[in-house]
Amino acid sequence: MSTDDVEAIRTSIPGPLSLQLRAGLQRYESRNVAYLADDFPVFWESAQGVVVTDVDGNRYLDLTSAFGVANVGHANPYVVSAIADQASRLVHGMGDVHPTEARSRLLERLVQILPAGLDKAFLSTTGSEAVEAAMKTAVLATGKPAFAAFAGGYHGLSLGALELCGIEKFRTPFAEVLPNTTLLLEYPRAGATSAAHALAAMRDRLRGRSDIAAMIVEPIQGRGGCIVPPPGWLPGLRTLCDELHLLLIFDEIYTGFGRTGSWFAAQHEDVVPDIICVGKALGGGFPISATVARGKIMDAWPLSSGEALHTSTYLGNPMGAAAALATIGELERGRLVERAERLGVPLGERLAVLRRLACVREVRGRGLLWGIELANGALAARVVAQALALGVITLQSGPTGNVLVVAPPLVIGERQLDRAIDLLERAIAQTEAL
Repeated sequence: MSTDDVEAIRTSIPGPLSLQLRAGLQRYESRNVAYLADDFPVFWESAQGVVVTDVDGNRYLDLTSAFGVANVGHANPYVVSAIADQASRLVHGMGDVHPTEARSRLLERLVQILPAGLDKAFLSTTGSEAVEAAMKTAVLATGKPAFAAFAGGYHGLSLGALELCGIEKFRTPFAEVLPNTTLLLEYPRAGATSAAHALAAMRDRLRGRSDIAAMIVEPIQGRGGCIVPPPGWLPGLRTLCDELHLLLIFDEIYTGFGRTGSWFAAQHEDVVPDIICVGKALGGGFPISATVARGKIMDAWPLSSGEALHTSTYLGNPMGAAAALATIGELERGRLVERAERLGVPLGERLAVLRRLACVREVRGRGLLWGIELANGALAARVVAQALALGVITLQSGPTGNVLVVAPPLVIGERQLDRAIDLLERAIAQTEAL
């Protein structure tokens, strides 16, 4: 491991150039977007692999994969090359009118890596769009207007997807314009309840609703605090949805493409949904997402007569498709899915040691997706800032922001990972001592 592969802090954090750029951001950008404080954030200039460099030349180890996007590493050379090659020939296609070669190849490739039976897809740009395409598909396939979702669930913040959100702070300001017909269920935690008990409670509530088209669920909740459900719960959901004639939608936007040590998190228990939403890591940094369903369900959409019922200008963008094809190739070439599974075992053991710190309440996760639950959100916010000052990028998650996310790129070196966790432990200990 060379010195370029680890953190290096050369200035105060944020540095002078970050502070200068912050002034412009504060003046011109909507104040709802970036959180600005004396010790946060820094402005990124470049990133390679696991290392992010800010505009002041400070280097950081990234434990976030930039919201779970950089599974194959930041600026992966094969992905960058694929985007550049595609851009030199065709930057943009025509969505639902004139398809591109790259789009056709990506659709075929997605079906090859997804669980058997998921064989028709709709390409989008963002995770929210993928979720909304799934919602529309479920409505067409069932003729029913409502959904079941879960407390703590996060499926994007566009207005349609917001209806499914299980985090109240995002819903409350817009409650009057939401349908508010979603049945919000409790998401069980492994170790806190059994799958059978959780399923029984859900069955009673679901039986009281005849208007539900589908249930949407994250196999592991990401934004909700890295919550892992009890063993047997996901297979039980499949059985329950079949029993009640509900479609089952898995939101694997965060957990997909190797993050948890399998291509998709639900494969740990061999559960196949009716519809799956993927995104984030799919394009290796280029925005692209997909909704993939069983053919008979996706065929609820009518044949196009020249004007699609649901489309977008950037549907199947050729650069996004090229990036996705290269990303899938890199996951396979580097055996990164298997690597996430292998590294997840010692990482879990290493993080479990943090429970000796008084402020650490719980550690949970799988593969290279872990959450460290602290006493409260204010403490977690201070740890995030302290970790940044030491050279590690992490994030808060959970409805109250009290969970630290550990989700590094799958290419992270073992010594890099050890170093990052050492620094994160130091940040927690130093913050606790204040």
